[in-house]
Amino acid sequence: MLQILSPEGKVVGNKSMPEVSDEKLQELMRKMVYTRVWDQRAISLNRQGRLGFYAPVAGQEATMCGSQSALGKEDFILPSYRDIPQMVWHGFPLHKAFLYSKGHYQGGQIPEDVNVLMPQIIIAAQITQAMGVAMGFKLNNEKRVAITYIGDGGTSQGDFYEGLNFAGVYKVPAIFFVQNNQYAISTPFSKQTAAESIAAKAQAVGIKGVRIDGMDVLSVYNTVKEARERALAGEGPTLIEALTFRYGPHTMAGDDPTRYRQQEEMTEWEQKDPLIRFRSYLESKNLWSKEEEDKVIEQAKAEIAEAIKLADAAPKQKVTDLIDIMYEEKTPALQEQYNEYTQKEMK
Repeated sequence: MLQILSPEGKVVGNKSMPEVSDEKLQELMRKMVYTRVWDQRAISLNRQGRLGFYAPVAGQEATMCGSQSALGKEDFILPSYRDIPQMVWHGFPLHKAFLYSKGHYQGGQIPEDVNVLMPQIIIAAQITQAMGVAMGFKLNNEKRVAITYIGDGGTSQGDFYEGLNFAGVYKVPAIFFVQNNQYAISTPFSKQTAAESIAAKAQAVGIKGVRIDGMDVLSVYNTVKEARERALAGEGPTLIEALTFRYGPHTMAGDDPTRYRQQEEMTEWEQKDPLIRFRSYLESKNLWSKEEEDKVIEQAKAEIAEAIKLADAAPKQKVTDLIDIMYEEKTPALQEQYNEYTQKEMK
């Protein structure tokens, strides 16, 4: 397992630090702190009934922020339902992320200059889609990559192997990033596969595979940066397995992690927390302080409040809106229903 920083925030053994500017190091920390604040607020909003579907991200900030920060704006992100932070840090407006969670159609309207797809709900479907997007880049001689995310449970789906196999054969510029957070809802990783690791599965399809410490943002950033460089050089895709942990439930839809996880396990992973680890490292380099972190927290709270206000101000969604969006031409039966709903909405 590749690790650069220990849980204590020290550079491991004889490892050398990747070439990362002080500004980039501070940016990584700001993104992780901001994401943790945002996650706490989103959970609170969900409990108040002001958000619909939401998948908590606390514990996985290093995998999300570290990987996105290693990309270029021209690169394409194909997320799963937990990967909203990567979308937002790639340019997707925060208020639209809240609208997505509320189930509003405007939450699915992506700005033209933001290279993301909407989160994939069908498990592992994003793997074959990312392969296709990357194939398009290759055929068009475009110097950019497609990155997609999946959990450890999703690697047991057929689409995972099919996408990787095709990507390997045609050496497409793709990065397949597995956030192994130890549980597929309540199924522990030990019951997910008999393989030594998920990264080892790369060998079967002839691509590069690497297993990293997903609580170490520098390992994540450096690995994705190298994978991107390999892809742009025509050396094919990379499968990255990042060992991480989600502190909260799988989603806010009734999952209770205390029913399948022991407190001892929680405590062990909390001691590896990505924010604590990276904070210690940056403070030792005089690149971070409590005052700086407090500024980020206050900024996050203010921007999140404004984004929520914008989301709440969106026009109430109507049935006719959905019909207009879905259909260019209406069948006679659909037109009849449309007229009926139009009359109801006018009352």
